[in-house]
Amino acid sequence: MPEAPSGPTLPHPQILRKRADFLRAARAGRAHTDAFTLQARQRNDSSAAGLVRVGYTCSKKVGNAVARNRAKRRLRAVAAEVLPQLGQPGWDYVLIGRPGVTATHPFDAMLKDLARALEKVHRPRERKA
Repeated sequence: MPEAPSGPTLPHPQILRKRADFLRAARAGRAHTDAFTLQARQRNDSSAAGLVRVGYTCSKKVGNAVARNRAKRRLRAVAAEVLPQLGQPGWDYVLIGRPGVTATHPFDAMLKDLARALEKVHRPRERKA
């Protein structure tokens, strides 16, 4: 597990359920890892501004229903461990499973991947002149 900052942790993330929230996250920043893709979007609305929201998705390319559910369970477990420490309030995150990898990738590697992906999406973007 990556080193968590010493300080208060966030409450458990709320779950994204509406398609519109997933579509807004898809237009925002993303970070690819070996086991999954992370999409992240900073919300501008004031409703639940201090909360972290997270969604999970796996397409049929990941496999049958059993394989998709296994992949999503692993993504939920990774997010539950990492997002309370490294997630930022007012952000939506979507974790997308990758075919053939998400269900079998080592769990500790997935924890490190999510920590690195969060660093990448929270890094300030360079402006082009």
